[in-house]
Amino acid sequence: MADLIENPIINSPFEEPKRHFRFDDNGITDEIVPGRRRSTYFIPIAQPKLKTVQKTLDLAIQHRAEENKLINDLRERVAYWRQAGRPYTTATTRRLLEYWTRLDRERRLFFCQIEAVETLIYLTEIAPKQDANYGTSILGRFKQANAGATPDSHTPLPRYAAKMATGSGKTVVMGMLIAWQALNKLVNRQDQRFSDAFLIDEVLKVFGVG
Repeated sequence: MADLIENPIINSPFEEPKRHFRFDDNGITDEIVPGRRRSTYFIPIAQPKLKTVQKTLDLAIQHRAEENKLINDLRERVAYWRQAGRPYTTATTRRLLEYWTRLDRERRLFFCQIEAVETLIYLTEIAPKQDANYGTSILGRFKQANAGATPDSHTPLPRYAAKMATGSGKTVVMGMLIAWQALNKLVNRQDQRFSDAFLIDEVLKVFGVG
């Protein structure tokens, strides 16, 4: 495990990560490997150890790495859609994406901000049309996850979340999502995919409510 990484910033904030520090069984190392890190979560495992003298139980916490398969699959689909030019969106969404990704913007948006918005656009506008091309339904897997989170509900509320680090610009993403939803609803009032009413809570989460 690396005690100190002298230069932890190895990617541009305006591009998809191209390399990352490798993890081993002891944690992060200072070895740089190519490619974007796969989304992974760590499950703590308590390992009981019986002390010889005190005869008491001591818990040494270890971790088991598990891949976020659903997130990684979704990332790959969004990346493929992005590389293809982000087709099959509404005209309003297309104009917004072109505006947000312009290279001559005075203040360019971070890749993570663009990807967060792209992901929610993909799930709303693209996945319902493209799921069949992949053989498995990404929306069906999210629906199953939602149902598992609210097992007592007969009609689980569809919920998507974009997890972003502190300082990565979540408030800007919130504004982008509101603009995307509200402007599309203004163009077509009958389109049930979009909302023009929103609830914003104290920790800057956004919910479409109508």
